[in-house]
Amino acid sequence: MREFIVEADGGSRGNPGPAGYGSVVIDAATGETLMEAAEYIGVATNNVAEYKGLVAGLKAAHQLDPAALVHVRMDSKLVVEQMSGRWKIKHPDMKPLAAEAARIFPSSQVTYEWIPRDKNKHADRLANEAMDAGKRGEQWSPSASTAELDARAARSAAEAPTGPPGDAAAGAALARAAMAGRGGGAAGAGVSAGAAGGVSGDGGVAVAETADARAAGNASGSAVRAPRAGWAAPADLGTPATFVLLRHGETPLTPEKRFSGSGGSDPALSDVGREQAERVAAALAARGTVQAIVSSPLKRCQETAHAVAARLGLDVHLEDGLRETDFGAWEGLTFGEVRERSPEELNAWLASPDAAPPGGESFAEVTRRVSAARDRLTRAHAGRTVLLVTHVTPIKTLVRLALGAPPESLFRMELSAASVSAVAYYADGNASLRLLNDTSHLR
Repeated sequence: MREFIVEADGGSRGNPGPAGYGSVVIDAATGETLMEAAEYIGVATNNVAEYKGLVAGLKAAHQLDPAALVHVRMDSKLVVEQMSGRWKIKHPDMKPLAAEAARIFPSSQVTYEWIPRDKNKHADRLANEAMDAGKRGEQWSPSASTAELDARAARSAAEAPTGPPGDAAAGAALARAAMAGRGGGAAGAGVSAGAAGGVSGDGGVAVAETADARAAGNASGSAVRAPRAGWAAPADLGTPATFVLLRHGETPLTPEKRFSGSGGSDPALSDVGREQAERVAAALAARGTVQAIVSSPLKRCQETAHAVAARLGLDVHLEDGLRETDFGAWEGLTFGEVRERSPEELNAWLASPDAAPPGGESFAEVTRRVSAARDRLTRAHAGRTVLLVTHVTPIKTLVRLALGAPPESLFRMELSAASVSAVAYYADGNASLRLLNDTSHLR
């Protein structure tokens, strides 16, 4: 009897917002990718997109062999627990999708496993390709997908052998070099078949060649020579882009420990917060290293940023990607109040970065926009020191990504009001955490 692994993911840029899913069917014995599926589905929630990814992956596996054993791996704790029967399904949009998924294979042939997001890169990349295509007014095309190549390169970097200092950076650089020279784009909707071949998706969905052949077809024709790992790798990466990460000063909500994101009121700094902003401004002026200031558009950050800008004689530029998480219905509430009113939603949020407060954003969505802002700013400020005035979640996210830490690390960092952290970004794409939660200027 054949055994398949189905990996699936979904995302929504807004929750609800423009959404897409991705799924991949893998031969459990060989690790070979057999089929890929992805689709832009319009405006939907993150959880609906994840369920649609699951349904597409199971359908693709069923087309290959309806008698196969299927092991589903997803980074959505919510979907895994609900499909395993351990959590109830209450949301009306998810009930029919869960029922549809359950009908594809007999329950005796399917098992479910939760995996961390960094183990679900292939499906995640497919989902993001689908959403990117939707943003262009198109649908995902299997012939233009580079998801498998990207995921394989990321795995190669993560699994590179350790050795003398510099090996990790060189391994990551090698993976990036292997991906260099690729073109990309997306149009159409579809499922791509691997070595099995000849399998068509639902509704006339297109079938494409293997990912290896796609990668070769997408190459621009220029050869790339990967650097050698270890001591032989080039060491001089130039001056990094250094982000000094400043959390805004206190607001009236801060000492009460209430959810204060970007979806509720936009509180100004309190008297204490304004004093904190002046103190951090004096400390940064004394250091004299900041060359530019970028701020979240929210009022508390702009006030803090302008206090520093007045001391340094710099302008303040706004970056929407640095705004705080939208906590939806939880805005203005304490953790205890949320626990009392919405215990199941809170447990799901604590268990998975893909779960979002009702009407709000998941940490996975915040990570995507913060990562995009980081990339824009590192390109714009290569070799410079830039002050980013932002919030708890964006700062923790930048630190987590710099360290390669799992999503649950967000709950294990302390960030005080008006604290300073710093991350340096090098030309090869690697990052170095230099400071975390410094409040010495406030004492």
